Amino acid sequence: MEKKRTPRDHSLFLKAFRAYLQYVNSGLYFRKEHIIGLENVPADGTPVVVVSNHQNCLNDPLCVCLMLTDRRMNFLARANVFNNPVFNKALRAMGLLPAYRMSHEGIAAVAKNKVTLDAAGEALTNGETVMLYPEAGHQDKRWLGVFKVTYLKMAFDAASKMNFERDVMILPSCNHYSNYFHARTDMLIKFGKPISLKPYYEQYKESPRETMVKINEIVRSVIQEMMLHIDDLEHYEQIDYLRDNGYGRKYAIENGFKPRYLPSRLLSDQKLVTALSEATEREPEQMEKIYQDTAELIAGMKEIGIRDWLFIHNPGIAAPMLRGLGLLLLLPLFLVSIIPTGLLFIIPKIFLKKLIKDEMFISSFNIGVSVFISVPICLVIPVVLLWIFAGFWWAFGYFVAFPVMFVLCWNYMRMFMKFVGSCRFVKRKNREKVSKLRELRESIFNRLDKLLL
Repeated sequence: MEKKRTPRDHSLFLKAFRAYLQYVNSGLYFRKEHIIGLENVPADGTPVVVVSNHQNCLNDPLCVCLMLTDRRMNFLARANVFNNPVFNKALRAMGLLPAYRMSHEGIAAVAKNKVTLDAAGEALTNGETVMLYPEAGHQDKRWLGVFKVTYLKMAFDAASKMNFERDVMILPSCNHYSNYFHARTDMLIKFGKPISLKPYYEQYKESPRETMVKINEIVRSVIQEMMLHIDDLEHYEQIDYLRDNGYGRKYAIENGFKPRYLPSRLLSDQKLVTALSEATEREPEQMEKIYQDTAELIAGMKEIGIRDWLFIHNPGIAAPMLRGLGLLLLLPLFLVSIIPTGLLFIIPKIFLKKLIKDEMFISSFNIGVSVFISVPICLVIPVVLLWIFAGFWWAFGYFVAFPVMFVLCWNYMRMFMKFVGSCRFVKRKNREKVSKLRELRESIFNRLDKLLL
């Protein structure tokens, strides 16, 4: 009888580093994290392959890793992040394995994937969890790409090594963000019901490729149903604007959803996107005109430098004056707060936006810079120095005050941006343009209401 395998235990370093990441990612970067379907995650010790959509680079696996703290996680990540010897050792210690792509590392490097897949398969036979992204790259839109079947080959190979006696589970999951690029926003991870491969073992032995294609379609379909999938890429910008702004908020309220609660808003957005797709099939000409007008509305707002929320609140001249007064009163607190926290997600983002061409990497690099540079400089070193030279309570006070100062600083900047937007909205020379945009916006919303009934 085969000896029962158990997952490798976490090292003390890994436990400490995970706690540190939890503080930076969940305590500082995200305002709120939601996890749905945790009861669907198989017990630790079960060979599990977690499969997900991929829309925000490092943030996607990091958030899953920090939520599933009861197990050893292994991730397949793009190979170029392993080029640095120091990063290579650290990433492998955290369970990351390099995935080589022909489009980036060349056809010769793809052969190295056998070593990676063998290591991932060994992790599965040890009862560990492996996570990967079958799209083989992140998306820059809220939609699901084509799935490769590599994850299923890895899973069946692991089952074969265990003589097809133990079950290997495929766990569909999805991630969803209220905003891809900003700190202090919400994120959501949803786990679907696990799919057992055991019923497919005999089919796989006879027809491996056909069996994997069949299961792949099932897995992809489940993930697509869980996430926000906008497949009308021709009108993507207009649809994304409609669901993310005033109309989406109005639609959510009218249909009994909570627009400020991300899990509820995701359900509302899914329903709205489906309704827009059905309306396009019924009334293609009317919907095309709506999308043309929406594109005009978006361009008009960008030209003036205003956002949709201003039409909802419709501020008068008094609003920017009051915001300006509030900013002036809070300025001393802001200056005190930005000195220790400015390097945290704020200053790095300014430079990262100029250095990084693919904007979907910005938030991931921002977190990385904060983890390895900003937080040690702004928090860890000051706490240690205060403890040494001023005593424990000064160090403890600074540690407790740090996240409060960061949140205050971030909200102050948001308030400043709203102040600027309000000024542009009520500016005399913009009044005629704002009035036309308001009429166009109301016309779009009214026509949509009639079509979506």
